[in-house]
Amino acid sequence: MTQYSLNQQRSTALIVNLSGKQRMLSQRLLNELYSCRYHNCDYAEMKLTLSRLYQMNKFLQEGNEGLKLEPLDDEEILREFRRLEPHLEWLNSELKNFQNFKNVSFIDVRYRVDRFLFIMDGIVNQFQKKAEKDIRTMMIIEVELAIFSIVIILFEIFFIVNPIINRIVDQKKKLSEIAWHQSHVFNSHMKNIADLQYVLKVEKNPERQREIYGFIEEELNHLKKVSENMVKSLEETADGPKPHHLMIEKVEGFLEKYKLLGTDKVVIDDDKVHSVK
Repeated sequence: MTQYSLNQQRSTALIVNLSGKQRMLSQRLLNELYSCRYHNCDYAEMKLTLSRLYQMNKFLQEGNEGLKLEPLDDEEILREFRRLEPHLEWLNSELKNFQNFKNVSFIDVRYRVDRFLFIMDGIVNQFQKKAEKDIRTMMIIEVELAIFSIVIILFEIFFIVNPIINRIVDQKKKLSEIAWHQSHVFNSHMKNIADLQYVLKVEKNPERQREIYGFIEEELNHLKKVSENMVKSLEETADGPKPHHLMIEKVEGFLEKYKLLGTDKVVIDDDKVHSVK
């Protein structure tokens, strides 16, 4: 959007500059004619000035790729150019021939140049107003885009980032509770096994030793169950729906409702197939 805005402003500034240059060329044409009448004549310079004046008037209306000018689409400004056209055509027809320009009335030329200058002043003012209007429009669009960006950021914070943070905090709390509970149970069984191991070392009666072995086996079975419960608890905390998965499901439900969902699918990290279009 910024690049587009800058390009538009650059193009508008070029048009205003070239339109202003047209006024300068018309004054130069009159000066060159006066020099040819009363001083040293440089017909080539006058011819070049007339050619530039005539050619640039066409470029301002029809556009030019070399100058990166777009065709003019403002009907009000085009109407002013049509008012300008007879005066420019008269100057071109009367002054383009080296043999005839000395016979042209200087008063008539000055009148045509003055009319050209007056109308061109109006065209330049219209171009400037159009440029100011375009700049105001671009500013409004940029403000709207800024507001839209803020809305997107707030949406991400409240509906994606915040739920993820809350989920992480909840999982941390659950894991802390699981770790505290299971560690106490685990330590209790380990202590019992250590005590039974000490008794086994001092016990000499074979029957009592087999009984102690049975107790140790029971404690190991308890430890196995504790370990399985810990793994199960961890899996339960990780298998819940993730916030971004819920958001994807809602969006896909909306697209399917209006038959906008693509046919190509891709598997993401929740092991479900989602559209890539």
